[in-house]
Amino acid sequence: MTTPVSRRVKSIKHIIIVCSGKGGVGKSSVATQLALSLHASSPNLHIGLLDVDLTGPSLPRMLGLDGHGIHQSSDGWVPVYADAHGQDVPRLACMSIGFLLKNRGDSVVWRGPKKNAMIRQFLSDVRWGELDYLIIDTPPGTSDEHLSLLEHLAPVHSRLSAVIVTTPQAVALLDAMKCLSFTRAVGLPVLGLIENMSGYVCPCCGEVSNVFSMGGGEEMAKREGLPFLGRMPLDPELVTLLDAAEPPGETGGGQEQSSDKAFEVIEKYRKTTSAKLFAPIVDKVVDTIGPIQQVHKAMVF
Repeated sequence: MTTPVSRRVKSIKHIIIVCSGKGGVGKSSVATQLALSLHASSPNLHIGLLDVDLTGPSLPRMLGLDGHGIHQSSDGWVPVYADAHGQDVPRLACMSIGFLLKNRGDSVVWRGPKKNAMIRQFLSDVRWGELDYLIIDTPPGTSDEHLSLLEHLAPVHSRLSAVIVTTPQAVALLDAMKCLSFTRAVGLPVLGLIENMSGYVCPCCGEVSNVFSMGGGEEMAKREGLPFLGRMPLDPELVTLLDAAEPPGETGGGQEQSSDKAFEVIEKYRKTTSAKLFAPIVDKVVDTIGPIQQVHKAMVF
């Protein structure tokens, strides 16, 4: 069945839903790193990053895009490009409700139907163009936003897959199991599991130390038959980079300064310890996504 959403996303090769059963495990930072690392892995890849955490949008801040607005074209909403100020054709498109808020601190107090309509509009009205990967950052848990995504993307279900993010602690792993249960219930193939906040990167020498517990995510992946994509430590350099954007209006400069900041985030990220550690995770995602989606497509048809 052809729908406005299916017509819009027909030129997107792979859609990756980043999810977690619990808040505070670094899901948005993982989604951001996945987009940045894919962008850095090849000059030919075109990446989209969609933020459907409607009540807590954080991607504009992490990418240094705070203060940007959305422009309307004859073909729909134009996403904000994080690499618009580079010399090459922009390849990293971002869309978030954070771009639609009048004030950065405004709350979004919506019931399920309004959220559903907003997600449908993000998928059907945004001019995504041809993308190799669309990465979707979701809110914690398994709620309205997840169900709306799967409902609207049902015509392209064979292109969907998920990455589950957890921390090593037992409480987070319990909620990650609920997230895994959800993916199995709705037939969403899982590319693998990332154990985030596992260890600590020394800001002086770059050595990774096991300050907190580690290995819980890897053990869960082994037990549940999931690919283990890797573990990411706490990296003060990454935290500083993704949190360094100044709120709009504090320094002036408007959208032009925001675009400069976004391009600076992309360039600086490539030099971080986290970028080096995340590169093998991206390689596993790229190697896994094709075979998994082929198997899923065969099962569907």
